[in-house]
Amino acid sequence: MFDQFSLMIGIGLGIFIAYFFSKRKNDPNNGKEIEAKDIDYSGETFDEFKMILVVRQDLGMGKGKIAAQCCHAAVDVYNRAKKKHPEWVRTWEYIGCQKVALKCPDEETMLSLQVHATALGLDTRVIQDAGRTQIPSGSRTVLGIGPAPFELVDKVTGHLKLL
Repeated sequence: MFDQFSLMIGIGLGIFIAYFFSKRKNDPNNGKEIEAKDIDYSGETFDEFKMILVVRQDLGMGKGKIAAQCCHAAVDVYNRAKKKHPEWVRTWEYIGCQKVALKCPDEETMLSLQVHATALGLDTRVIQDAGRTQIPSGSRTVLGIGPAPFELVDKVTGHLKLL
């Protein structure tokens, strides 16, 4: 009985210690809260950040389809931005993760927006549908941009209307 109890305590303690140290090892801030003032903006003075999701209107997607495609775009562009602009992502996360869905008329417009955004150094991702439900396989549905400073994003999408 004593041996089983000791074994269970040892295993539990080992799991706790492994968990505690793995969290500290993977946390670049060692558990400290990040504040916006602590983030290096690399010389920029932007204080507002957002992610943009540009949805094609010519495909006739339903609301649920649009929501799913926007989710794909948000996750993909976020992962890309974490590598290329981690300081922008940290600031965006700190100030509330603003996301804005906008509409564009067609694929040509969406792709030209992507070219413009990329030329400004913004992270972008175009989502292509698998074709299992409403629209043909390979259809480009949503363009994700950012997260990035308002001033840069608005140069690309400031003229578009809300979805």
